[in-house]
Amino acid sequence: MAETLDVALIQTRTPATSAAGLDHVAPLIRQAASEGAKLILSPEATNRLERRSEGRATLMAEADDPAVQGLSALARELGIWLQVGSVMVKAEDDKAGRAANRALLIDPEGRITARYDKLHVFDVDLDTGESWRESKVVRPGERAVVADTPWGGLGLSICYDVRFPQLYRDLAKARPDVRMITVPAAFTVPTGEAHWQVLLRARAIETGAFVLAAAQGGTHEDGRATWGRSTVVDPWGKVIAALDHDQPGILHASLDLAAVDRARRAIPALTHDRPFRSAADA
Repeated sequence: MAETLDVALIQTRTPATSAAGLDHVAPLIRQAASEGAKLILSPEATNRLERRSEGRATLMAEADDPAVQGLSALARELGIWLQVGSVMVKAEDDKAGRAANRALLIDPEGRITARYDKLHVFDVDLDTGESWRESKVVRPGERAVVADTPWGGLGLSICYDVRFPQLYRDLAKARPDVRMITVPAAFTVPTGEAHWQVLLRARAIETGAFVLAAAQGGTHEDGRATWGRSTVVDPWGKVIAALDHDQPGILHASLDLAAVDRARRAIPALTHDRPFRSAADA
């Protein structure tokens, strides 16, 4: 496996339809590829960002979604690995008609080689008066996923997952070659300002892996505001690249993948699990 990797994180302000979402993100992906990125990552809800329940009526199956089709063709044209942070597509066999919030990995032939459906859904009432019930429109996933890349295993997660450290430990322990974990997101502004970077740094430290977090940013068509500030954290917990705004843009980083092995040798916590009785059983 190669020991260095040039990555690019795409920060977007995705519109409410898949066709418009593709038109929005494609030029940024083209630019990132022209600037030398071998692995390009986009944020959560790359194809469409629409929180209203009526948006379910226009959901498409993954195979029919124009953004999924277009991004596969674009990866093939550019000869890149493209990790689509997530797309909102019709969940198969969900009687409530909900979406799957689905991460995709697309290879340079345009083939989807891995899929991950977001495990944890965001249901919350904020002090600002904002209320979110993601469970009404998104069917939760059921399994963790490590994808294969030329640079080793790539652990997949999405947004609210970042608050559940047990998922990241599972990803890091699944295979010794898991050296990168993705956290594509559309974080709210209050929680993003308070917690975004510290959560990303914690997940990197705990796993001894690079954390790659491409974000949505700004005020969207549905009225929501997202935090932006796409970020790359190294295995020691150091932020090595970050945007300081919520505008659409590109964040480049060069990863020294050997740093993963160095960090895990220095703090081998992934090998030090011990069984214990739960406090709930006391």
